[in-house]
Amino acid sequence: MGETTTAQNAILVGRGDQPVWLNLSRANRHGLIAGATGTGKTVTLQVLAEGFAAAGVPVFCADIKGDLSGISQPGKPNPKLEQRAAAVGLADFAYRPTPAVFWDVFGEQGHPIRATVAEMGPVLLGRMLDLNEVQEGVLNVAFKLADDEGLLLLDYKDLRALLVYVAERADALATQYGNVSEATIGTIQRKLLALEQAGGEPFFGEPALELADLLLVTPDGRGAVNVLAADKLIASPRLYATFLLWLLSELFEELPEVGDLDKPKLVFFFDEAHLLFKDAPKPLVEKITQVVRLIRSKGVGVYLVTQNPVDVPPDVLGQLGNRVQHALRAFTPVEQRAVRAAAETFRANPKFKVERAITELAVGEALVSTLGPGGVPGVVERAMICPPRSRIGAITPEERAKNIAASPIGAKYDTPVDRESAYERLQGRATTVTADPVPTSPWREAAAPVREDDPWGTGARPNPAGSGYVQPYSPPRRRRQPAAPSAGGLLGELLGGHGGRQGAGEAMVKSIARSFGSQVGGQVGRAILRGVLGSILKR
Repeated sequence: MGETTTAQNAILVGRGDQPVWLNLSRANRHGLIAGATGTGKTVTLQVLAEGFAAAGVPVFCADIKGDLSGISQPGKPNPKLEQRAAAVGLADFAYRPTPAVFWDVFGEQGHPIRATVAEMGPVLLGRMLDLNEVQEGVLNVAFKLADDEGLLLLDYKDLRALLVYVAERADALATQYGNVSEATIGTIQRKLLALEQAGGEPFFGEPALELADLLLVTPDGRGAVNVLAADKLIASPRLYATFLLWLLSELFEELPEVGDLDKPKLVFFFDEAHLLFKDAPKPLVEKITQVVRLIRSKGVGVYLVTQNPVDVPPDVLGQLGNRVQHALRAFTPVEQRAVRAAAETFRANPKFKVERAITELAVGEALVSTLGPGGVPGVVERAMICPPRSRIGAITPEERAKNIAASPIGAKYDTPVDRESAYERLQGRATTVTADPVPTSPWREAAAPVREDDPWGTGARPNPAGSGYVQPYSPPRRRRQPAAPSAGGLLGELLGGHGGRQGAGEAMVKSIARSFGSQVGGQVGRAILRGVLGSILKR
């Protein structure tokens, strides 16, 4: 991989005839981890996440089976792992945990992740609800009406109230916005009900996720591994895929251009990546391809994890320069063609036949090809993957609770906020007082001592009332919510902001964003550009 590759600027992935390194300076050129079920993909992801975190690079990954939660705990002594460590050349191998922050859309196994309805936008929301073109058009009318009338779309009930409002005014809206069928509104409402029954309602609301909280680094310089509990979320594949696509598009819009760095600002692992493209319309696939191609200039590396490379469209697959291919089965003609297609994506090694090797790989063994320091794909190596230093497998509920209690995020997202928005306006019962959660400091001063059970230096202390830890917490303060801001107040919201919270000026910004989006890529472009709202208001 080049003479300049060292442990300081690369991650040791494994060893074949020679060590195989993933160069940090090329890690934002994206990657692929592929292989059949049970061949070791999750452990490979864990090894890479550990390596990035140790290098000071924050990581985001979805934990579909619960196995990745073990990254927060030191590994259990195992002679086989120690023998493997010696075989691959890990001279400093020792069991240790990696700083982890747990998240959960449902707020059950981690800090809640929320987005406002406005941030999600009509196209991604239409994708989540599996709307057809006509239904999505009506949803666009509803969003446009909300923007024009200054109705804030924050949570689930705001959207449902807005749809009722559109249905009631269908005849009056036809001239300005186009025909709106009450039957179509009814269909959208039924799909919203199905999403609610699937557990998707808690995702919409406030406090909305601030992306800076995914970029945490401990006082001693290690990156946080953000673990999204997805065992329940994956039961709704479309919700899972749309949520991760939204998060990726938010990163694309909010992060500044930085070019090629010595190491990424964030690495994003997208497990079960085939769900991202399954049944997706062509314009959406094109937009995903564009985001994957351009987000590397924001310092973000995207790593798709899937069973077979053929699950990924060729235009996206061509952007994935760092590849780890575990074993594939080849019992049927279709599987044999898939193996040949996977073999053709590697730079051949004269020492073995790639197509045959893919079907012969043992568990924990893979074909690895990474980009060299000059950006040139390396010759594929048949390598034994390094063992993880953290625990392989799930953690106990008690260990998870202890981690969450000592989290640097504290209680920032734990209490939902319900303030005046479209629902209250349309129901005619706007409230005047709302509770603002007070963000806690991500960690204490960097000079604070770092304990193994408190890598963030948060000052979390043993809970005398029971197991786990308690996080120092400041109670929410209350502030008066003006019914309608003055022109000066509106300008202040737009320019000065108010802690990342949305105000009445959001309607103006959304209208600008939507108008701009219509010029650069239609509805899909507007949905992706909608993320710029969060960038403007949060700054």
